[in-house]
Amino acid sequence: MQRALTLAARGKGRTSPNPMVGAVLVKGNRIIAEGYHRKAGTPHAEVITLKKAGAKAQGATLFVNLEPCCHTEKKTPPCTKSIITAGVKKVVIAMVDPNPEVSGKGIRELKSAGIKTEGGLMEGEAQKLNEAFTKFITKQMPFVILKIAQSLDGKIATARGESRWITGEKAREYVHKLRNEVDALLVGIGTVQKDNPSLTCRIHGGRNPYRIIVDSSLQISLNAKALRFNDGKTIIATTKSANKGKIRSIISKGNKVLVTRERAGKVDLKQLMQKLGRLDITSVMIEGGSSINASALSSGIVDKVMFFTSPMIIGGMDAVSSIGGKSLPSLKKAVKIKNIQISSIGDDILVEGYINSFK
Repeated sequence: MQRALTLAARGKGRTSPNPMVGAVLVKGNRIIAEGYHRKAGTPHAEVITLKKAGAKAQGATLFVNLEPCCHTEKKTPPCTKSIITAGVKKVVIAMVDPNPEVSGKGIRELKSAGIKTEGGLMEGEAQKLNEAFTKFITKQMPFVILKIAQSLDGKIATARGESRWITGEKAREYVHKLRNEVDALLVGIGTVQKDNPSLTCRIHGGRNPYRIIVDSSLQISLNAKALRFNDGKTIIATTKSANKGKIRSIISKGNKVLVTRERAGKVDLKQLMQKLGRLDITSVMIEGGSSINASALSSGIVDKVMFFTSPMIIGGMDAVSSIGGKSLPSLKKAVKIKNIQISSIGDDILVEGYINSFK
């Protein structure tokens, strides 16, 4: 099962809106075939593995990190049929598929065909691997990561706005690895005006995620780098009060514009997430400033936080804190983080944990 999970993880950033799945076929305590789902619309892990094994699949045991699919409302045929036809005698499954179209039905179909099934092996690891898919398929909204690079005293910039670089090179490389794995990056208009970022993934073999810019009053310059790609992957989120002529200009450059209702004069981030879900965007990483960070937390859209903390102290009441907005009336209102993990990334410390969990 560990091998199946390792194989599944090779599909990070490529299988959306499908889950990551790996499969390993074993016979006589030997692996006879293995495979993983590479991209949405291509064969699933189980089918790839069974095809490699051919007649050897007869009487073998299949290990898979997610319950095999049994529904036909998709581009590829159900995996349960392939498993039954191949003569597999046993299937070991890490986690039940959270998709209501499948959940438990695939297992029942295998059992009805006389195939022995076992579940729950390395279930926790499997759930974490596909946490974005689980939220997307159950809530129809993307899994949201709030990523922050800050000093030891919680600052993301000096009073003059200097922020390059608070964290070290290895931490920045790690962030680009994350960009390669998520469907979309999200920043506020303040970040675009200050830094004019391209919002790309700069690792060898990486792919660029969607670029989402929250811009309530459409202040973005038509010459902004993020608008130059003409690939349909830059999305400007604005409100109904935005200038219609400027919306048309942005769209004419090959970009998308999503209009949401206003919430306290700003883009309604929860409604934005619903609209992104309809575009099959399953995961979003926020890399904005203190204002968008505060808005994301207060709107309840954040599922996971990742704080990259540098061993430096900036100091000053006028320096920019990682979370802006108004202070809370009491500690009872503070956002609680669960399942904390702490690791070292070069000279920096990464603290990550969850606000919401989907199992």
